[in-house]
Amino acid sequence: MNMTSNRPYLIRAFYDWIVDNQCTPYMVVDAYFPGVEVPQEHVNDGQIVLNVAPRAVVTFVMNNEEVAFSTRFGGVPTSIRLPIQAITGIYARENGQGMVFQPEKNTDPDPQGPGPTKPVAVKEGVTGGTGDKTRKPSLRVVK
Repeated sequence: MNMTSNRPYLIRAFYDWIVDNQCTPYMVVDAYFPGVEVPQEHVNDGQIVLNVAPRAVVTFVMNNEEVAFSTRFGGVPTSIRLPIQAITGIYARENGQGMVFQPEKNTDPDPQGPGPTKPVAVKEGVTGGTGDKTRKPSLRVVK
């Protein structure tokens, strides 16, 4: 049985978890994915990282197809639209905890095609559990 992508459900769950823990949710977005509407002057290496904390956005909508909201860039009100498949990660700014998503081979449900790839968890920007907190948190794929 072919199931729909679990990405929107995981994004919502991580968003709620991050906000419930009084942290700041950041979304990493493939800025060149079809349908993405972001200010291109803030795109670096094809990606943009967006603060989606409730205090930073208005008219916030998150459903199975997209995340959309209004925010300000340099004081200028800006409408943002992110197709769910364009979101490549979500994490807490304060500690880097969150999730990175593998690209999905097939974004349209196809009973004959492969299902979505499984997202992988992200660990804090510290390797080997040494407890060294001097490094900034960063997202990386853990296999």
